[in-house]
Amino acid sequence: MGEGRRRELVHSLPSWEGNPGVLPPGPPPPESLPLPAVIPALCPEAAFQGPEAEPYMHFLRNHHCYAAVPTSSKLLVFDTTLQMKKAFLALVANGVRAAPLWDSKQQCFVGMLTITDFINILHRYYRSPLVQIYELEEHKIETWRGSPAPRPHIAASVSPSLFDAVYRLIKNRIHRLPVIEPVSGNVLHILTHKRILKFLHIFGAMLPKPRFLHRTIQELGVGTFRDIAQVLETAPVYMALEIFVDRRVSALPVTNEGEVVGLYSRFDVIHLAAQKTYNNLDMSVREALKRRTVCLEGVLTCHPHETMGDVIDRIVKEQVGLQSCSRPPGPVLASRGARPEPWGTPGQGAAVG
Repeated sequence: MGEGRRRELVHSLPSWEGNPGVLPPGPPPPESLPLPAVIPALCPEAAFQGPEAEPYMHFLRNHHCYAAVPTSSKLLVFDTTLQMKKAFLALVANGVRAAPLWDSKQQCFVGMLTITDFINILHRYYRSPLVQIYELEEHKIETWRGSPAPRPHIAASVSPSLFDAVYRLIKNRIHRLPVIEPVSGNVLHILTHKRILKFLHIFGAMLPKPRFLHRTIQELGVGTFRDIAQVLETAPVYMALEIFVDRRVSALPVTNEGEVVGLYSRFDVIHLAAQKTYNNLDMSVREALKRRTVCLEGVLTCHPHETMGDVIDRIVKEQVGLQSCSRPPGPVLASRGARPEPWGTPGQGAAVG
């Protein structure tokens, strides 16, 4: 992007990071979606969709996606002709979880490569009698995207509102949304639930506090309190992959005799590529956690009696995507993954709820 165009965007759509004392203004973009009566896939609790929630909705509608883009962050872009193995190694080396895909033939961005792709590849081919897992190392990204059918590319421009971005994330059940500069067509940033939550947390302090922030997460039904996806520490890693695919969760509490002893997340799976251990998915989850290259200081948890506001504060403060909710010393109640990470490497998944 040209420096002049960059300055123009910065002037019209100021970024908040680096200047947190100034609330980024911005009129509602003309292409904003109308306010729906009910947001799909949100908690059914009426408190979230009553009049008290309207200030948050209008706040998101009045601020562009560009306002939540950091002044500096890491972004990888892969050509679709790149080998899958090299692409996933690059994700690990740079500590990022997704990368936009560029098709040099079509001269445009055509999708995203994420950790979910790596999980799906391992799950589909590890026990396949037709394809050996090591043969997939030579496959190109475009080969995988075409099997069985390419997925639609979902993105947002810099000018649509954050409300539009949230709506697309929820409606399409995705974790990441590329922000596209409309003139050049370049990807500026990958917007996540967590990034939007922190933006709202900082500047939403000026808004009237709805009563649901003072209610407990159990009262509000935020989280998963039944049929919780979890994995035994003695179970093979392949079983964890099956749960990731079937349940579409971001992290699994690792249990031993009903007690949570660790957390195995989707991001942990990508380290199988760096360690070249994806040919041995029969090893236990306990062994996989021991090989984890990043040391985690315990599992960040919350409790059913804690308020929604307190849980959100902790998520933003600890810079995690999700939490594990428990009733000590009992078993896990609500499964939500937690993982510390540097600012600028978006997390997998959304906040609690």
